[in-house]
Amino acid sequence: MIVAVGSDHGGYALKVLVVEQLRAEGHEVIDGGAFSEERSDYPDFARFVGEALQQGRAERGILLCG
Repeated sequence: MIVAVGSDHGGYALKVLVVEQLRAEGHEVIDGGAFSEERSDYPDFARFVGEALQQGRAERGILLCG
């Protein structure tokens, strides 16, 4: 399964764990960020995941927020 994942800076640490687990289970992950705990804007990542689903690039989406 292809899963799009995104988070803000507050959800970054959990996102890293979720991405690792998904990949360990054999899923393909499209990681839309955040890529650090540096302050970031959640709507940018929500849009990435939503568009990936809408455009058929991902079958599922996961959003994490602090």
